[in-house]
Amino acid sequence: MPDVPVIQPVLQNCDAPVGVFDSGVGGLSVLNEIRQTLPNESLLYLADCGHIPYGEKTPEFIIERCLIIADFFHEQGAKALVVACNTATAAGVAHIRQRYPDWPIVGMEPAVKPAAEATRSGVVGVLATTGTLQSARFAALLDRFASDVSVV
Repeated sequence: MPDVPVIQPVLQNCDAPVGVFDSGVGGLSVLNEIRQTLPNESLLYLADCGHIPYGEKTPEFIIERCLIIADFFHEQGAKALVVACNTATAAGVAHIRQRYPDWPIVGMEPAVKPAAEATRSGVVGVLATTGTLQSARFAALLDRFASDVSVV
């Protein structure tokens, strides 16, 4: 009989919480959706209200905050991290993933793809912070999913 590979679980401790953060309380809507979708999950939420708003901060500042917060959740034993902030995702999620390559990390991005697919006029609107709109991540999102529409 051939050797069957042992499948290692991605989440080592299933009882561990999922960490969720935003620059403020806007991420509470994301937290609520997670709670509705995964009612048996333990959740930790951090609102970085002492440094709100992220949108006008430098990318370097946002990266630093993201790493500090990710370190906190990792030290708390979180099994995954949800970055419930477009601006933090745009500036910092790649750095968090680089620091913690084996940790499941979910980021938030403007819904450009579904908007571009659904538009009948060829125009979509995006409400976002300056930090998100000026990021390379947002530019790549537009190139990938909205090259055939006008984004305002």
